[in-house]
Amino acid sequence: MKLKSDFTKFGFYLLILALLTLATGSVWAADKTEIRIGTPLPVTGILAGGTLEQKWAYEQAVADINKEGGIYVKQYDKKLPVKLIIADAESDPGKAVAATERLIKVDKVDAILSGFTTNHVIPTCMTADKYKKYYHATTCLIPPWAEQKFKWSTLFFFDIMQAASVPYEVLNIMPDTDRPKKLAILMEDTIDGRAFGGAFKAQAEKYGYKFAVDEPLAVGAKDYSSQILKLKTKKIDGILIFGADGDCVTFVRQMKEAGLNVKYFHGYKGTWAHEFYNALGPDAEGVLMDGFWSEDLPYPGAKELGTRYAKEFGKHSVSIGLYYALCQILWEAIEKAGALDSAKIKEAVLTHEFKGTVLGDVKYNKETNTAIHLLRAFQWHEGYQEVAFPALEGGWKVQAIQPWNKR
Repeated sequence: MKLKSDFTKFGFYLLILALLTLATGSVWAADKTEIRIGTPLPVTGILAGGTLEQKWAYEQAVADINKEGGIYVKQYDKKLPVKLIIADAESDPGKAVAATERLIKVDKVDAILSGFTTNHVIPTCMTADKYKKYYHATTCLIPPWAEQKFKWSTLFFFDIMQAASVPYEVLNIMPDTDRPKKLAILMEDTIDGRAFGGAFKAQAEKYGYKFAVDEPLAVGAKDYSSQILKLKTKKIDGILIFGADGDCVTFVRQMKEAGLNVKYFHGYKGTWAHEFYNALGPDAEGVLMDGFWSEDLPYPGAKELGTRYAKEFGKHSVSIGLYYALCQILWEAIEKAGALDSAKIKEAVLTHEFKGTVLGDVKYNKETNTAIHLLRAFQWHEGYQEVAFPALEGGWKVQAIQPWNKR
């Protein structure tokens, strides 16, 4: 009889425990007051300049969704505001990992928005995999990211072979009289530089172009004069360069000093920022650049976002639309998921088409966990980054660079 009585009491205690658990769970759900989104951005160090626009776009996207009351999450049956938590990666991959761990373990973020550059994104995605936290990535080359076979992240970026085809597409739309006859390729000796160098050479063969000079670009060099003299001796009149903004500024200045005139100068990585144009002034006229986005693109909210940025900073951007769209996708995915569970958010990202972002409609490939956007070409004209390729209807036509003595 005592045994039966003990089992009865035990069953009663289990019932009470179950009821308390349910009640406590509902209290916890009711107490959820915000969606915590972390990002390991290098806000200090050598990469800080490149992330200023990324940080601004993230902050604007958060402010905009919060003006609408936040994101509706079915799990809590209410809208929750978004709180952005920025952890400084200090322009160091190891510190980026530590920052990501801090976001997950200390700040208890619900999801992570991308850091900056391949060198940072890959190790921070590894950290997200370690803790099974969803990481919404960009600014990372797809091939090295895909090699890792990450389970808890997705990637929204351009395809490197498409990106490497852009210079030749631009050259092909230029009049014969403006098109350079002898090309040089100068790639910095970094992971990204080597990757782009291989892609540019492969696409050059496909498009029927050859390089008369193919050399590495020294990172952080103060003197490129011997290299420029070689280009001048070889009668180079078109340059494809991959380097940091400071190196590109130095190179262009020394081109002018040496009297090296080219019809075509297409920079990747280092020629898109206004710091490049501000440093060179008229000497930057006609230089081409890579870029992710433009306020002139016919996408909902693009013009308004660009105008807002220009009003605040007195300049325009070819990047903020990518970062803002990344947030738009994440906000919608959370609502589609109806929960803040990482697996459910990732599944929502991979199974829905995101219509009307400031970068157009976006759909991820569930097999590769990636979504692709076009890398574009722009050309400096009186301080504005004109869309050069793909050309807009009735828009800017690519122009050959004028000789130094005619500017």
